[in-house]
Amino acid sequence: MVKNKRNFILNDNLYKVIGVLAIPIMINNLIQTLYNLVDGLWVSKIGSVEFAATGFVWPVNFLFISIGMGLSIAGTSIISQFIGADKYEEANKYASQLLVVSFLSSILFAIVGYIISPFVVRVMGGTGELARNSIIYLRITFLDMPFMFLFFNFNSIMNAEGNTVFPTVLSAISAVLNMILDPIFIFTFNMGIAGAAIATLLSKAVLAIAGIYVLMRRSSKVRPSFKNFRFDREIIKKIISVALPSSIGQSGSALGFMALNGFIVSYGTATLAAFAMVNRITSLVIQPAMGIGAALTSIIGQNLGCNQLKRAKEAFVKAIKLTISFSVLGLIVLLAFDKQIIGFFMQSKDDMMVISEGITYLQYIAWSMPLMGIFSVLQGVFQGSGHTKYSMEMEVGRLWFVRLPMILLFKNFTNVGSVGIWFSMSFSNLIICIFGYIMYRKGAWEKNIIHHKDCRELREAK
Repeated sequence: MVKNKRNFILNDNLYKVIGVLAIPIMINNLIQTLYNLVDGLWVSKIGSVEFAATGFVWPVNFLFISIGMGLSIAGTSIISQFIGADKYEEANKYASQLLVVSFLSSILFAIVGYIISPFVVRVMGGTGELARNSIIYLRITFLDMPFMFLFFNFNSIMNAEGNTVFPTVLSAISAVLNMILDPIFIFTFNMGIAGAAIATLLSKAVLAIAGIYVLMRRSSKVRPSFKNFRFDREIIKKIISVALPSSIGQSGSALGFMALNGFIVSYGTATLAAFAMVNRITSLVIQPAMGIGAALTSIIGQNLGCNQLKRAKEAFVKAIKLTISFSVLGLIVLLAFDKQIIGFFMQSKDDMMVISEGITYLQYIAWSMPLMGIFSVLQGVFQGSGHTKYSMEMEVGRLWFVRLPMILLFKNFTNVGSVGIWFSMSFSNLIICIFGYIMYRKGAWEKNIIHHKDCRELREAK
């Protein structure tokens, strides 16, 4: 199965390859986004403060999750290149080390995160009911971190192979379970925002356990083994060298959003709630582009592993064409039905200020949908090639060198209010896409990160 998928990725029509790999990822992302929207919908029925709390603490949790995401990206990059080079024994060694290192890290982060949650929420500016609800939600979400890291690794190994279907099936089961558990824990058990977090924890536990079980029991050339397991310093060093820039980028992005939340909360809870709500909506619209970018990671990885640079470049161009098409369509829908969309996702009619702010933000951010799509594709290239320092520079630069300074300027030297935030969000996407394309054109990403004979030599050796 892996062998056939490898031949498909390396030789078949690229539009077809991108579609076959990206569609399950899109569905997977769509499922997760719908879960987030449904989760937010249930929480919004409790109250606007509880709804704002879920968006307020997200960057804190993501700061720790970014480590797991960095390890996962490193796994996909390295393992996909070994598969492209037809070196499955090396791929298995890396997969085994990845799982152990990632799981142990997640336990440590869950403990630390749970302990420091109250301190962090207050440092971010949370007070009163917002702080109380944020601490409750954040502490419970930290407890699901080991399960989340395990599924990241499962997803990483599967994506490296080009198998994007099975993770989608498991995610669908988990999301449906979460949608069932949400109202039960929130309202039937009268647990409020804590119930929403517990429902998520249980569904992620089922997802992770099922994923690891499948990974260990299936018949495949890529299959981690822990028999006589020993830590391999060189392999771990290689994984970390690829994972670290990506983790720094993700962490820097999370810290940037924490700072951003600090600015936004100064404009009031209504603005913060609007920010959280619209981000959920736009994350739904951008799923096709994100799916294409994620699919590109394994396509770039395997083709660079097989020394097929020309094909890797062709994949980038075709991915850009596809993602811009989907993103422009999303832009049109958002602008044409802005009031209806916001009204649907903010059903409490007492919060007209939230609705008004949400409509304004949506009208600004909609214009950067194509840019967010291009951002995802560029990230796919840099991550798939293993040159994750460029994806790090894009993540960190967008927030810390463009968005936040612009917001500070608007806040201190103008009286435009929250509009300054919304404009800065869109404009920063434009600047960072220009930077990313310049890095792509320079071509440093073109060199693969493993050493091997090329595919032609491997075929002749058989």
